[in-house]
Amino acid sequence: MKEKTKYVIGFIGVFFAGIITTCLVLHFFPVLKGEDVVKSVKEVSVTESDTIKSAVDKVYNSVLVIKSYQGDRLIGTGTGFVYKKENKKGYIITNHHVIEGATNVKVENMDGQVLDAKVLGSDEVSDLAVLQMDESGVMQVATLGDSTKLELGDTLFTVGSPMGEEYKGTVTKGILSGKDRTVSVGGNNGSVMMEVLQTDAAINPGNSGGPLVNMNGEVIGVNSMKLVEDEIEGMGFAIPIEIVKTELDKLEKGEQISRPIIGVSVVDANNTYALYYNEIMLDDTYEEGVVVVSVEDGYPASTSGLKKGDVIVEVNGTKVKNTAHFRYMLYKYEIGDTITVRYYRNGDTKEVDMKLTEGIE
Repeated sequence: MKEKTKYVIGFIGVFFAGIITTCLVLHFFPVLKGEDVVKSVKEVSVTESDTIKSAVDKVYNSVLVIKSYQGDRLIGTGTGFVYKKENKKGYIITNHHVIEGATNVKVENMDGQVLDAKVLGSDEVSDLAVLQMDESGVMQVATLGDSTKLELGDTLFTVGSPMGEEYKGTVTKGILSGKDRTVSVGGNNGSVMMEVLQTDAAINPGNSGGPLVNMNGEVIGVNSMKLVEDEIEGMGFAIPIEIVKTELDKLEKGEQISRPIIGVSVVDANNTYALYYNEIMLDDTYEEGVVVVSVEDGYPASTSGLKKGDVIVEVNGTKVKNTAHFRYMLYKYEIGDTITVRYYRNGDTKEVDMKLTEGIE
């Protein structure tokens, strides 16, 4: 009985000691009081600087899912956005590769409304296309901005349909990671280099053709591709809106985009198989440059005396890296401009001026 009494007395003593200790702690360390903790939580608020909602609202409903069909068979999906509404029609920008090979195209807006779309014009080199739809499906018209005003680190976001319509309207945010990047893009007529904007905003299959947008809700680029390699992550690319604007008028009218040419077919100077196949033997080894395979009569190269086997190494003082780079340099000039081409023939260095003429790629 005595043992039981001791146990009860000890328990009561420990209980009251705990209460006294708690009171002392709360007295000397008031920051731990429950009322102060609740108060500090209530004071946390989300400000406009913490969200991009207002910018998203300015463009979100202009974005569409693009569905490309061959007959009744769906062959691919992508993204596009309405940039103009005129004469009871909506005009849509997307990528050429999104609608390439399609016999008919449909678009789906954010409300799930599906409409037929007509391809007005498309250009493989710039990877741009313009579609037209009935205005009944237009929920919003996007505003085109100015990518030249961007600075590295500026916040950007995309709206698109990664993996198809199931994830339509997906918003991803990042920054401007690089300006004036050049990437090589393959096409039916060979590779060509493109000037692009680089961002780390997530761009996945299905985002192609969607808008890259600044914090004012203005479209400053058209998503075109994503560099996907095991060792590289977070590198998305978009066509600057300034390049897009230069082609819109012709694409709307269904006109082909004319680009300057000199009238030659070329291969990389370091492509030994291509040289052998074309029966060309060089007197030296070249790491860079392009070799003339054929010259078309009536074009600047022919009238300037260029011949099969000539190695073009510079255009206006800039070294030529490969065929894609050669095209890229030509396309930077206007039809009618005169360029200076430096080339090697039989070990001799030659230079010739050529006036660029019009060509359809």
